[in-house]
Amino acid sequence: MKQSAIVFVLFAVATAVPLTVWGQPSRPSKTLPDVYLITIDTLRADHIGCYGYKQVETPALDALAADGVRFTQAFTHSPITNTSHITILTGLLPSVHGVTDFGVPLSPQHVTAAELLKKRGYQTAAFIGAVILDSNTLAPGLDRGFDFYDNFPAKTETKQRWGRVERRGMEVVAHAETWFEKHRTGPHFVWVHLYDPHDPYEPPPPFSEKYKDHLYDGEIAYADSAVAHWVAFLKKAGVYDNAIIVITGDHGEGLGEHGEETHGLFLYDSTLHVPLILKTPAAAHHGAVIDVQVRTTDILPTILSATGVAAPAELNGESLLPLIEQTKTAQGPNRALFGETDYPLRWGWAPLRALRAENTKLIEAPRPEFYDLQADPKELKNLYASDSSKTQTMQAEMAKWKAKLPQQANSTKPGETLPDPKDKIEVQNLLHNAMLASDDNRSSDARQFLEKALQLDPSSPTALRQLGELELAAGDFAKAAVHLKRACELRPDDSTAAFELGEALEKSGDWPGARDALESSLKLAPSQMSARLLLGHVYLQLKDARNAADQFEAALLVDSNNSDGRLGLAEAQIQQSDFAGALPDLEAFTKSDPRNAAALRLLARAYRGLGREQDAKRAEERAASLEKR
Repeated sequence: MKQSAIVFVLFAVATAVPLTVWGQPSRPSKTLPDVYLITIDTLRADHIGCYGYKQVETPALDALAADGVRFTQAFTHSPITNTSHITILTGLLPSVHGVTDFGVPLSPQHVTAAELLKKRGYQTAAFIGAVILDSNTLAPGLDRGFDFYDNFPAKTETKQRWGRVERRGMEVVAHAETWFEKHRTGPHFVWVHLYDPHDPYEPPPPFSEKYKDHLYDGEIAYADSAVAHWVAFLKKAGVYDNAIIVITGDHGEGLGEHGEETHGLFLYDSTLHVPLILKTPAAAHHGAVIDVQVRTTDILPTILSATGVAAPAELNGESLLPLIEQTKTAQGPNRALFGETDYPLRWGWAPLRALRAENTKLIEAPRPEFYDLQADPKELKNLYASDSSKTQTMQAEMAKWKAKLPQQANSTKPGETLPDPKDKIEVQNLLHNAMLASDDNRSSDARQFLEKALQLDPSSPTALRQLGELELAAGDFAKAAVHLKRACELRPDDSTAAFELGEALEKSGDWPGARDALESSLKLAPSQMSARLLLGHVYLQLKDARNAADQFEAALLVDSNNSDGRLGLAEAQIQQSDFAGALPDLEAFTKSDPRNAAALRLLARAYRGLGREQDAKRAEERAASLEKR
């Protein structure tokens, strides 16, 4: 059966047109096909069985590839989790959707796959495996269009990473299956995100034993078992055959290549080459393999084509369905990949851009790179020469891509020269290891990593800030202040470092220094409630009650019931002898919270200021009684 007929089968099933498949009359579908998107975090294409890797067993992925279309040359546009996922779900380049770092909101002007399919009548749900995709915190806006988005709890008592920052793949799938059982009527669009292959590599038994010498592969094998569970559930539910299933990685993993232990900093194929498998309804494409270069921006246009949904004009990708129509001997031209990472800017280093086209790659960096990918697939021999015709051709193509991007996509200031990430990779590895150690409450290990990073780069604001945070947590406020002050000097636009410097100085008793640091922090980020409250208390210590009252009042505009703000404002009013102004809220406060000794002490002072000595004594006696307990 020719592949042009295969695509006809796909569209016919999707639009309920009667037809004949493999000589058998097909039954017209009564509903649109379900769409299941499975993203496996940090998944290299060359570490999967069906992509030729022999050191791991991935039967579920291999079976989906046998049941569908496997794209051997699929690439992500970004090596960062939330940026790359937003690209998958919007079909837009990172510079176009604007989410180039964690916590950046997705603009409402960019529609998501869930919004588009929901308008078509789909029930929509998302199940995430890591807090970095939580729409309440690090991925605002990513939940748009989803009827249900499985965010992490706002508060958790556990100090383990499981349930706090990460969910095992089987738990993610279990959540998806529970939701599906309660929403049986279709059509469905369900996104399942499995975070397991992301570092630290800690697969559960038996994968931890079987892959003890290559734990990254153990995580992949475990994630594959979760995929197997999800697919078996879909088959049992009777929705697998008529479903569109897309499975891909958001990015790969460095694994030490080019010195990069993890991902995010570089744009080599180790972190850009991802698997992409597409299973269409009726399995008419059975086992097709396509070697044309494709991109993750092509996923959304494909889903929209297969479900009959009009694609927004702004999409940067193209549907993959025309490629399936082509014969294996004429699959059409490769699709150029524009890659980008602004992640180095987090550390004060230069962002990178890359163009991968016609078996060559140009990487735009302070020290540019050019690779012949056919002769040098590992990108080990930099052939960049400014006078080379090949280099100039690629630079001209790169300029065309960049000309299409929004003006604000330029990540550096005119004339600004930042360090090349290639020169900082050892420092970045140490900073990453310090972050993981700190997250696991291994403060001593984190401190060693950070001190080693500072030996390599004494002017690393990130290392200085993280070391300051460790000393702050350990109670060495003087040492914390030294590190944080230097971090603020190096990065004066870092509101968090300025706030933490204010904390360290306040705890050290340096009230003027704390005031200056906190004021600087609030100028950079005025909405910080904790900074306003702390600055209010610093002003109280400086006997500047009027400015203290201003800070507490500003905090109470955000949260009128904040107890720290209410008591701080009362203290400021009492310091200004405004006892009548403080009294009503203190009386209300002590009625709603009669066991708060601090509030009772303030109430006593307000009564005494108004000449109500008996009331003041009663309030003091109640406070003293509570303090003895």
